[in-house]
Amino acid sequence: MNNVSRASHLLIVLSCLLAFGCNKKAPEASAEVASSEPAPVATAPAPVVNKAEPIAVEPTAEQREQEKKKALMDYAKMEDQYLNDTKAQWGSSAKASSTFGDEGSSGASPYNMATNVKGGVDGKSWTNGRQDIGFDWLEVNYDKPVSASEVRIVFDDGKGVESINKIELQSVEGKWNTVWDGISDQKGDKRGNRTWFVRSFEKTTYKVKAVKITIANNLERGYKTIDAVQLVGE
Repeated sequence: MNNVSRASHLLIVLSCLLAFGCNKKAPEASAEVASSEPAPVATAPAPVVNKAEPIAVEPTAEQREQEKKKALMDYAKMEDQYLNDTKAQWGSSAKASSTFGDEGSSGASPYNMATNVKGGVDGKSWTNGRQDIGFDWLEVNYDKPVSASEVRIVFDDGKGVESINKIELQSVEGKWNTVWDGISDQKGDKRGNRTWFVRSFEKTTYKVKAVKITIANNLERGYKTIDAVQLVGE
């Protein structure tokens, strides 16, 4: 092979090598370009913004006084409605299982006797004889037998309202019927000097002549005082 042929052969070989090299580099270049593109960034959820809690504003002395007067007025309206109820009557006589002081040497004081319960609210009351032992009862009689639908018991200063656990009605035939029993859910009414324990029930088919109230002394420690008992019916 002469020199010209050799040169031509070398040129052909070099051309092939260059062409092959270019074909190999192209994908690598493309890969480099692709890898240089930034990866997509995950978008974080928007932060939850809590609404500001309302700031509690302390009532002024004037506002507190107005609230106190409103509570007193509400109590006065409630009590006035009970006192002037044309369907209600007060007891004409009463007796009890025990009286404060009845076991003492001087006997029970007239200020604590069950007979104080007869008539309307007057500040005179019956006080039982035991603070936290056993049960006591108070029985109140009425002049006019009625088909009853409600009983209202007036506790002096709320003493004993949490201890009441049963209310019975006596028919004109002498039979006692329980219209409510359980555990009292009522607290002393701080709006006034008395607490009214009120229980409504379906109107009786028999005429009622007496109400008997039973208290569980250990439900509320201390002596219990009842001013009056109102029977509602017609």
